[in-house]
Amino acid sequence: MEHLAQIILLLGVAVAVVLTFQHLHIPTSLGYLLVGLILGPHTVGPVVYVPEFRMLAEFGVVFLLFTIGLNFSLPQLRALRHQVLGLGTGQVVFTTAIVGAVVWMTGLSAAAAFVIGAVFAQSSTTIIGSQLAEQGEENSHHGRFGLAMSVFQDVTAVPFLVIIPVLSVSVGTDVLVGALGWAFTKAVIAFTLVFITGRWLLHPLFHMVAARRSAEVFTLAVLLVALLAAWTTSSFGLSLAFGGFLAGMILGETEFRHQVESSIRPFRDVLLGLFFVGIGMRFDPAAIFPIWHWAILGTLLIMASKILIVAAMMRKKGIDVMVAWRTALLLAVGGEFGLALVVIALDSGVIDMQLGQIAMTSVLFSMIAGAFMIHFNGIVANWLVGSRNDEVGSVPDKLSEAPEQQVLIGGYGRVGRTIAVLLQSSGIPFLALDTDPKLVAQGRIDGHSVSYGDISDPELLTAIHAERASLVVLAVDHSTTALRAILFLRKNCPHVPIIARARDLETSSRFLDAGATHAYPEAIEASLRLGETALKILNVAEEDIDLVIQDVRDWGYRSILDEEQDK
Repeated sequence: MEHLAQIILLLGVAVAVVLTFQHLHIPTSLGYLLVGLILGPHTVGPVVYVPEFRMLAEFGVVFLLFTIGLNFSLPQLRALRHQVLGLGTGQVVFTTAIVGAVVWMTGLSAAAAFVIGAVFAQSSTTIIGSQLAEQGEENSHHGRFGLAMSVFQDVTAVPFLVIIPVLSVSVGTDVLVGALGWAFTKAVIAFTLVFITGRWLLHPLFHMVAARRSAEVFTLAVLLVALLAAWTTSSFGLSLAFGGFLAGMILGETEFRHQVESSIRPFRDVLLGLFFVGIGMRFDPAAIFPIWHWAILGTLLIMASKILIVAAMMRKKGIDVMVAWRTALLLAVGGEFGLALVVIALDSGVIDMQLGQIAMTSVLFSMIAGAFMIHFNGIVANWLVGSRNDEVGSVPDKLSEAPEQQVLIGGYGRVGRTIAVLLQSSGIPFLALDTDPKLVAQGRIDGHSVSYGDISDPELLTAIHAERASLVVLAVDHSTTALRAILFLRKNCPHVPIIARARDLETSSRFLDAGATHAYPEAIEASLRLGETALKILNVAEEDIDLVIQDVRDWGYRSILDEEQDK
């Protein structure tokens, strides 16, 4: 209990700062860095020192890489290898090489120069995504390119987790090559072990866990798998985060991916916040004055190198000049993963504290300047191109197409399955969710996009971007589940229409009051079908039948319900 007061202080400052940053639409990762700065040893005021936090914070990076792995399984990587994968990988490789060569010529060792190049190559997916969403540009050509490439940066940064700790032991080229070769050999062994064992064990494990329909047990299983994979790679002398990434890739191929992501998200966000608090505590504002000129030069190097490299690569691919420059301006921002690599390099002894301060300050300055660059990307790109034309031209890959809005189906029982068949036959994309693993497996056999998940889980709805859905159809058996989903969707996605299945009139009324666009009671719908058939036999005009039926659906449900209640 000796650290309880410090923990309370940390949580109090974190809540105040993060709330303020969210209100101002500033990425919360910067808020956690500020919390660390405020409570760190290099500023006036209280200092929080809880040794256990550092170990907990390291798991934030593990869960971050675990989440990235979920979204980039092997089939997805193979499918995208000719598209953004080449651009994202090329940007990281060229930036690391060019920046590394520049700083190496200033007198740094080859190992330190490599680290700086790797750090400067990273961009912040958080800042890019939040800023584009706020500006309404997330679905533009440059927005989709920028987001996709920044996420691929995170994937291509995984080898740095293997390389950087090894660089500290190098005393010569032969030793370095041997150490790197052995490190990658261990990485391949760990990958093979985790991948083969995971494929053999994880699918049946999660089927068994899902059959219990217990969110508590499911979350425990996710934590067990992520940490077990991290422990496996750590046992090989590799980073914990590398194991988390491998486990995420394996689970990303299963029907449990969406629910796994929603289960891990709270742990990831809190622990990653602690990680950034720890980085903020390492930042010494007083150290800026002796190194401010190096930090400014570092910031310019980060932004200029990435702008020029990305724009050149995209133009070489034949992408429109405005799209190329605007994408390059998005990726000019520094990244949180770069800060993580600085910490790994400091802990491994690859760079000293002064160089670490220069690198961290440069990245922080670039994150601030980059946010403004993203905000004014259109104006700056017009100035760079020397014209005021809007983006024109074709983009020769799938990112040029408008993203399809899919229908979300809650429940894959008889009703949900029927709706899925109708949608598929009409060529409409959809994602169905169910908490019964047998129904999920049946959906996969049917060739439908069905995943394990609870449609009323707020974290799950956030993870699958429910706000982008064109329609939500609730066909679940339990009215409480449907009601929770309606309340969340109506509050957070007010523009998304919701159609709900109800057992009776009372339930239908509750759904409509909660915000459902339509709620159809099964008993009345059966009566309407009988009545519709009767009217057709009696030769009533079809348009008149449609009007009568729709009138009953629009306001008749409530009238019938009122009559039943009066009785």
